[in-house]
Amino acid sequence: MKGKLFNFISLVLLLSSLPAVIGSYSASAQKFAVKTNLLYDASATVTAGVEFKLADHWTLDILGNWNSWSKASDADPKTVDPKWMQKTIQPQVRYFFKDAFKGHFVGLHALTGTYTLGGTNLPFKVILTDFRNFKNKNFMGWCVGGGVGYGYAIRLGGHWNLELEASVGYLYFDYDFKRYENGNVYDGVNTHHYIGPTKLAISIAYLF
Repeated sequence: MKGKLFNFISLVLLLSSLPAVIGSYSASAQKFAVKTNLLYDASATVTAGVEFKLADHWTLDILGNWNSWSKASDADPKTVDPKWMQKTIQPQVRYFFKDAFKGHFVGLHALTGTYTLGGTNLPFKVILTDFRNFKNKNFMGWCVGGGVGYGYAIRLGGHWNLELEASVGYLYFDYDFKRYENGNVYDGVNTHHYIGPTKLAISIAYLF
């Protein structure tokens, strides 16, 4: 059910962006870019995105992330199954202060996805979210939210760009959870409100 909800929300976000994208191509030829976030790639998260020029200062950026890894635990391989699995989509409208794809920009983004997280040792806390809970619990569910960001696009020459970006925002999480000491049985359902970073990016982009 949660997977179907994620697919539905993703479809709605993509369809809502089509008028702007189609409109951008109705005039003279417009530029667009394909990209990947090197920071996420380094964490074994596969990222792929496209960005369309809508006007002189405006672009539409759509980024997808996919991660599906797990490993056995040397401490207790029968009960602890470390995982960091996610599928997310993050559309963003950007305003560049000079020209599209150049220099400083601000962005407004939405974010939705599904996830299975747990058995990982993350000893830190971000405002309302204590990531130390991931060590002894497993969470499986979906999320939706949005935020604002700031970035800078650096022309590397030719068709290549380097992008630096940081965003903060709000995410609503709905999930089932289990405690590893209780075995492979989910204990219940819950919700969580996250406030904090929603995107950190060092991206490489190829412009057409």
